[in-house]
Amino acid sequence: MSEAEEFSGLARRGVVLVVSSPSGAGKTTLTRRLMAEDPMISLSVSVTTRKARPGEVDGSDYHFITAEEFQAMRKAGDLLESATVFDNFYGTPKAPVLTELEAGRDVLFDIDWQGAQQIRAAMSDDFLSLFILPPSGRALYQRLVARAQDSHDVIGRRMEGAAREISHWDEYDYVIINDDIDTAFSEIRAVLKAGRLARRRRRPALKTHVAGLDRQLKDVMGET
Repeated sequence: MSEAEEFSGLARRGVVLVVSSPSGAGKTTLTRRLMAEDPMISLSVSVTTRKARPGEVDGSDYHFITAEEFQAMRKAGDLLESATVFDNFYGTPKAPVLTELEAGRDVLFDIDWQGAQQIRAAMSDDFLSLFILPPSGRALYQRLVARAQDSHDVIGRRMEGAAREISHWDEYDYVIINDDIDTAFSEIRAVLKAGRLARRRRRPALKTHVAGLDRQLKDVMGET
């Protein structure tokens, strides 16, 4: 049975799954695989003022906007979170996220620790967080070099940023070490399933289900 079928019998509210890691730890590979294999989760597409990288698509990877447009959204309260990374602004539009959660779909956030703190404060009842660590500092450096996307100076800045990002690992609900991609992916799926089964606001139909069970148990006992 697929997870979509498993959860279709009992209405639930979506999960906000926040995934953070230093650049090069494998977060993008893992989250893209998760979305490809799980029809019940979608990516929260952030707005950013940085320029698109080769292969990135506006509206799919990010919404690429101007600094003026970004500031207008933040002033109007249209962002759940915002942050400045390497001199560029990033933020999460609020309305699409709320629409997905209310429809019972999960929303994946690919953001840093600053954004994670803001999302937790804004949506604590729906919040689930995961931090991905590299197996070693050398492995992280080698992955950044292998991507061939950044200059030597930028890679150096990313390594410095990695140390700051990693220092916040213990603020997350779950932490995995991405030494083997398949193992890490299995662990992410386990974290998401645990979040979907959590009581809180995510499964409001449980109250009705439990009330029905109570009546049924009394009926059965009355028949014996």
